[in-house]
Amino acid sequence: MRADEDELRGLMISGLDGNAGDHAALLRLLVPILRGYYRRRASGGDDEIEDLVQETLIAVHTRRVTYDRNRAFTGWLFAIARYKMIDNFRRGRRLQPIDGLEDELVADGFEESSSARIDVDDLLGTLPDKQARMIRATRIEGLSIAEAAAAGGLGESDVKISVHRGIKALITRIQGGGR
Repeated sequence: MRADEDELRGLMISGLDGNAGDHAALLRLLVPILRGYYRRRASGGDDEIEDLVQETLIAVHTRRVTYDRNRAFTGWLFAIARYKMIDNFRRGRRLQPIDGLEDELVADGFEESSSARIDVDDLLGTLPDKQARMIRATRIEGLSIAEAAAAGGLGESDVKISVHRGIKALITRIQGGGR
């Protein structure tokens, strides 16, 4: 069963309001979503992926009070998933130090690139909600079209069209065609 953003968000809010059954249903629905997320990103075997899924489910449960009811649930979920994956990489010492990173951080243009995220958020704010959500999911969060479709309760072609139209509108705005 595919769960969409509205269903997941609704179950989360209901769980926060004390409905243990909805909270349990939410956690069950998250298992295949998280498995897909980690399979695309982690290089480990099935056991490692299952460990990541379980760690993420525990974090969703223990940190549920930090969820902002006015925000998208999947954005919150995937932020937790990313942190769990990074923690897992660190535990396995699979991250290598980057020589000269300090030089990169103080190089010309670093400040401009840091503020680029703010500009992206502002630009996405000018788009219809569905286009902005799908661009954020596929281009910023790194979800596949299928994962974004499942998380957003949309068909894959709808996600592709939303991303295409949204990017086209952003290009027009950037090139001075209006805001």
